Amino acid sequence: MGAREETVHELDGETIAGSPLSVRKMQTFEHVGSLAAVAQTFAPRRTRSRLFMSIYIVIIQAKINVLLPFGPLAVMLRYLTGKHGWVFLFSLIGITPLAERLGYATEQLACYTGPTVGGLLNATFGNATEMIISIYALKNGMIRVVQQSLLGSILSNMLLVLGCAFFAGGMVHCDKDQVFNKASAVVNSGLLLMAVMGLMFPAVLHFTHSEVQYGKSEVALSRFSSCIMLVAYASYLYFQLKSHRSSYNPIVEEEGSNEGDSDEEEVPEITQLEAICWLAVLTIWISVLSGYLVDAIQGASESLNLPVAFISVILLPIVGNAAEHASAIMFAMKDKLDITLGVAIGSSTQISMFVIPFCVVIGWMMGKRMDLNFQLFETATLFITVLVVAFMLQVMINKFVFIAKLSYSDNQPTCWTRHINQVRLEH
Repeated sequence: MGAREETVHELDGETIAGSPLSVRKMQTFEHVGSLAAVAQTFAPRRTRSRLFMSIYIVIIQAKINVLLPFGPLAVMLRYLTGKHGWVFLFSLIGITPLAERLGYATEQLACYTGPTVGGLLNATFGNATEMIISIYALKNGMIRVVQQSLLGSILSNMLLVLGCAFFAGGMVHCDKDQVFNKASAVVNSGLLLMAVMGLMFPAVLHFTHSEVQYGKSEVALSRFSSCIMLVAYASYLYFQLKSHRSSYNPIVEEEGSNEGDSDEEEVPEITQLEAICWLAVLTIWISVLSGYLVDAIQGASESLNLPVAFISVILLPIVGNAAEHASAIMFAMKDKLDITLGVAIGSSTQISMFVIPFCVVIGWMMGKRMDLNFQLFETATLFITVLVVAFMLQVMINKFVFIAKLSYSDNQPTCWTRHINQVRLEH
């Protein structure tokens, strides 16, 4: 018995010692297990470092974020002092960096979702600030504030921003021609004219006193027109993002510049989950400040001795979209006129064809008599503005097609192809 046990132990020892492959496998498993333990130890540390990096990129890195403390100050002043003038000003200033960061988070998310879904995200969140302020104003029954603020957004985009962008781009690039896409300009101009027609019919019905039921017929017509405009805007999105996406490609003058642009593809700075979380956080904070802003409008008008119309038409659109306006001018100075027109005219198209009809439908659900009757002076101003911008773009398009024909008549078909596919803006 003792000899057998010794033999067994000897055999076991020989088996273990004589199989170095098994030993290496066991050592490998122990090594992998130790790496897994180290990874589990450092995983929370990496998560915290990534969180701090995301906060730094979104909250601290941008220079405009020095205005972020004005938001909490507005909330504190609302409950400590009750001075509506300061609450309004601080809320207005505090919303400005939030609107810019909301656009940044949307652009970061669009890097992951692709151009189609990214275009829809830009259409949704591009004017999220105006939509949130309008919904709060509708809830408080301030229909004129909603109408005037949305009208002011359209006028500021088409007159102030577009004019400053053309002027700044012309001053910087005075020795060359700037180029923009013809298809985008023509389609946006047509949609703006359609939106103006939708806004004119309720006003004409009201001021001609031809209603069957005074006050009710214009509301019914406004709701019907709003539904038609929403369908038209959805069709426009399908046209732009799906069926004719190639028509909206940015114009480049040379093939070499196209190759250079491909090398400078935008790399996202935050992850997809972080972008979604930041969109939710920024939207909630904008909603909170918008509530305080709307509640303080009437008191601010009295304390600052400013009419509500001036606050609605001038202050709310310009300050609320200050970051977007500045970016449009900067893109024009960088010779990216396509993006400038997309920000200025495209944003006006979104407001007129989507945000205004959406507010009418939301007011319908709330039981508010929100309509498209923007009064005679405001409607005439909008009509003249859209007409002037559309006429200016169409004149430039026709002018450069004429230049293309002259180039073709000089036996230069390459110039014909070049000019027929792009529109040049001379200074």
